[in-house]
Amino acid sequence: MFEKSERLAVFIDGANLYAASRSLGFDVDYKSLHAFFRLRAYVVRMFYYTAVLETEDYTPLKPLVDWLGYNGYTVVTKPAKEFTDSTGRRRVKGNMDIELAIDMLEMAPHVNHIVLFSGDGDFRRLIEAVQRKGVRVSVVSTIKTQPVLIADELRRQADQFIELADIMGEFTRRIVPPREPGAPREGERAAASARPFVVETVGAGRAAVATAEVAAKPPGENGHSQ
Repeated sequence: MFEKSERLAVFIDGANLYAASRSLGFDVDYKSLHAFFRLRAYVVRMFYYTAVLETEDYTPLKPLVDWLGYNGYTVVTKPAKEFTDSTGRRRVKGNMDIELAIDMLEMAPHVNHIVLFSGDGDFRRLIEAVQRKGVRVSVVSTIKTQPVLIADELRRQADQFIELADIMGEFTRRIVPPREPGAPREGERAAASARPFVVETVGAGRAAVATAEVAAKPPGENGHSQ
């Protein structure tokens, strides 16, 4: 899967990983995730991408983003766009594809292996471009959910597909009941000061779900995703 001598860069599509982990029924411990890769290769950089709501003093993502920035991750954010859908539900739309693509292309000459946490089919051409530069690319997502969360074209393009369910035990904080599509979550009954919102990732691939809910509780001291 990995070689100890490899120079490795990891790119995490935050909303996509959140959707996949919740669908599989676990919370990500980002401290353990960082350690997972450090034990297997020389990690040059670990990137985390997410859109952040800036219209309020407190946003559910801010504690996680702050923790990641102080604990070995390069965090890339941009303001998210908030709107209310036809059902009256508060939603936040953000697309970090361009930011991730630019960083990956710039990093490619400095590494041997790139790992992408995403199932977004729009990244297929990006992976192809990086592979032409002589870099091996692994994609981490899952096919063990209904619907599957990785676009088939992305899986075929990758040099290696890593099933998230097979490695999640290495960086699982707690097991939670897998979410059924459209099912309410605990945070939806939280107080107004901790209202949940939905990050809607644009162009998540035909085989991937379009939305990922962000929980209202801050991360724990070990960088747990809530």
